[in-house]
Amino acid sequence: MALNWSPQEQGLAELLQLFRDSQNPQRDVQIRIQSRLDELSQIPDYANYLVFTLTSLPQEDLATRSVAGLILKNQILYHSDTISQESYDYVKQSIIPALSLREDMLRRTATQVVAMLMAILSPQSWPEGLSKLIELMTSSNFDEAEGSFSTFAKMCEDIPREMELCEINGMKPLDILVPKFLEGTQHPDARIRGHSLNCLNQFVQSNSPILQAHIDSFIAALFKRASDENSEVRKYVCQALVLILSNRPDKLVPEMDNVVEYMLYSTQDKDDEVALEACEFWLQFAEEPSLKDSLRPYLPKVAPVLLKGMVYNEIDLLMLGGEEDDAAVPDKAEDIKPRHYGGGAHRNEHMEDPSNGGAAGGGAGKSRAAIEAGLEDEDEDEYEDDEDEDEDDVVSDWNLRKCSAAALDVMAVHFGDELLEILLPYLKERLFSEDWLQRESGILALGAIAEGCIAGVQPHLPTLVPFLINSLKDTKPLVRSIACWTLGRYSSWCVAAETPEHQQQYFIPAMEGLLGMVLDNNKRVQEAGCSAFATLEEEAGRSLEPFLEPVLKTLVFAFDKYQQKNLLILYDAIGTLADSVGSALNRPEYVEIVMPPLIAKWQNLHDTDADLIPLLECLSSVTIAVGPGFLPYSPPVYQRCVRIVHNNLAAAEQELSKPPGEQDLPDRTFIIVALDLLSGLTQGLNTGVRDLVAGSQPSLLPLLGHCITNVEAPVRQSAYALLGDLAISCFDLLKPYLPALMPELIRQIEPEPKMENVSVCNNAAWAAGEIALQYGPDPELTQWVDELINRLVPVLLSPKSVKSLSENAAVTIGRLGLVQPNMVAPHLEVFIEAWCQALWDIKDNEEKDSAFRGLCEMIQVNPNGAAKGFVYFCNAVVRWTTPSAELNEMFRKILTGFREMSGAQWDVQKAQFPPVIVQRLADRYGL
Repeated sequence: MALNWSPQEQGLAELLQLFRDSQNPQRDVQIRIQSRLDELSQIPDYANYLVFTLTSLPQEDLATRSVAGLILKNQILYHSDTISQESYDYVKQSIIPALSLREDMLRRTATQVVAMLMAILSPQSWPEGLSKLIELMTSSNFDEAEGSFSTFAKMCEDIPREMELCEINGMKPLDILVPKFLEGTQHPDARIRGHSLNCLNQFVQSNSPILQAHIDSFIAALFKRASDENSEVRKYVCQALVLILSNRPDKLVPEMDNVVEYMLYSTQDKDDEVALEACEFWLQFAEEPSLKDSLRPYLPKVAPVLLKGMVYNEIDLLMLGGEEDDAAVPDKAEDIKPRHYGGGAHRNEHMEDPSNGGAAGGGAGKSRAAIEAGLEDEDEDEYEDDEDEDEDDVVSDWNLRKCSAAALDVMAVHFGDELLEILLPYLKERLFSEDWLQRESGILALGAIAEGCIAGVQPHLPTLVPFLINSLKDTKPLVRSIACWTLGRYSSWCVAAETPEHQQQYFIPAMEGLLGMVLDNNKRVQEAGCSAFATLEEEAGRSLEPFLEPVLKTLVFAFDKYQQKNLLILYDAIGTLADSVGSALNRPEYVEIVMPPLIAKWQNLHDTDADLIPLLECLSSVTIAVGPGFLPYSPPVYQRCVRIVHNNLAAAEQELSKPPGEQDLPDRTFIIVALDLLSGLTQGLNTGVRDLVAGSQPSLLPLLGHCITNVEAPVRQSAYALLGDLAISCFDLLKPYLPALMPELIRQIEPEPKMENVSVCNNAAWAAGEIALQYGPDPELTQWVDELINRLVPVLLSPKSVKSLSENAAVTIGRLGLVQPNMVAPHLEVFIEAWCQALWDIKDNEEKDSAFRGLCEMIQVNPNGAAKGFVYFCNAVVRWTTPSAELNEMFRKILTGFREMSGAQWDVQKAQFPPVIVQRLADRYGL
């Protein structure tokens, strides 16, 4: 049936006209065409019409045929389930011959369609297609051969794993393909050489055993292509060497002298893409600790090349523009990239960053983030390897300048003063150059080495910091902006006011200089100044208190000066200031400065305006810091947040009732930031929030029930943070809802949660502890105690639990033991050692105090349960700095009780303790 298909003339004519009209850029035309194409896509043989237009209408315009092919590719990608088997058969039989089309545009489109078919159907399900592609690789018709290699390049990029696992009639196609790709690297045509290298690179990256079996042949092929006249081929050669360095460094070490010379040469290639791929080699080299000794001899050659790569080139400058004072020029929509927001987290004094599950960042992500955060002058926000972000955007943002700076950053961390000694002559030459481009790159380099070379740079900072502050007055905006970032990188030294003279000489001038840049007339400088000032705020903390009034006035003045993009950074700076100075912000004169512009922005934004999101985040920090001082502003803020949560939940429910293909779910971020602001209000107002919760319409507490069961983990994360805060502030209102909420909370606590659920588990465990404290000895709590212990103890004992999760589990176990010791104490022997280990290093605070009081209550009930882990208990006790009087007395009572119970064995037992514990027990408790 498929082969006998032919189009209806009228339908084909209409489609062709739509494809022709689609090249009209007018928005109303595009909307009309898209609407009609959506209707036509419901026709059962729609895909047939598309492939027919692409492959069988030589008289039609090339652009029209190409549009049909691209629509076909998207139809296969997004609506594969609507295409009948007959249509698939027709498309498959029609598209392979199109790989030999002479028109380059059409052949490119055909390769995309074939690659998409392979991705959706899998190579194993279309063996005849795969066989035909392999056959075409050796065709005497160049167009066919090139089309085949091009298709394989796309397949290897898009589905390398499927290609590797594919097996047809007991044979792996990759066993045939890898030798053919190796042969293709020597093809007379550069396009086929490039496709072949690209294919092979994908399998180095995935550590394919088939490719590894040919690794020596591959490296030999790379050396043959090292001086290829085609820049695309050289780019893939460099990429391959980076990948081999990452996956099989042993294969490069014997040839490292030659490889290094080649990569040094290529890092200075005239083609930017080749230079960038080569520069990635140094970043990879620097990030691999095992290669440190291999890299060391080459530092004197590599460092100057990296410095050279950090100088703006003509194309950079052309693309950046922005030499003028442009503060009054409105931002274009495309200048404002979407920002990514996670869920809120319970903030306590001992938790690590909950956004990444308590694990510190590292590797390439850290380096790129550090550099990108400072290169705001070049375009964008901090580099984020977000899976939802458009890959092309990430690639285009990452350039030779940023890669060179990142590599230098990592080398500085690994080599410290060794690298600084090499760099110093170059830095001096650049920093004091008459050429502003050289001077700017020198300032960037100084910032890049700030973390790794701080010990060696520190003696020079009394000269360098004033130089950087003076550079903030440079006539070139790009110099001013990079000086902001580099000054931010050294802000901890500026802030470390060991003497009043240090503060007068460095901290105050740095602060004033950056505040001046916040109000610069160039938008790029404003952005860099605001970001760097936020860094200074974090380092300074409470040291900013004496300067709060001028700081606030400057930031508030910026509200009238900033365009949309920089407003988002200004919100961050104000939120960071609130986090840094805390309750010092709660003075009437400060509240009167900061609140009016925030409320004015708040009132001008619609509930669905994306700019509301960073404002809500900012207000979350401000409400916590200002505390009771926020009360006059709280009713409309509280009510609006509840409304945003309600409306977004209702909209999501309505969309989910539609068929999957027609759903348009609202942005979850509005719910997340609204919940976070409600959390901030609850923390800031404490019991003052009770009337707001009691009087809200719709009621918040039933909405909270929907949020803690939401399919999105960040929504649940924020919801559990708010649940815990509400337990502290208005438990009587929350209590009637707990029989419905607690079973779901318990389900969220698991010993090995998926990565996206770690923070949900964290906040749920913390909230359970706060709820337990509020219940106290109330028998109603007992119905959940056993279930909670059965969940929390495995979390505490799991070696895979992140530190913050172990800590929160231990705190909540302790609190449950405080209010229901008879129920928890029987489990004491199982968890006491891990419990003490989880909490003995954290700072003294109220949470730790309540948890340890709970442990003491459990030991009183079941002293034998503590016997096995008694040395752990003693170690935990002596690590307290200043326990409360009540807790200290509990410690004394338990320790004395154990000594009396042990009798003559006490001295024997004590002799086995580490000396530091023995000494502290004697000093504090006379034992």
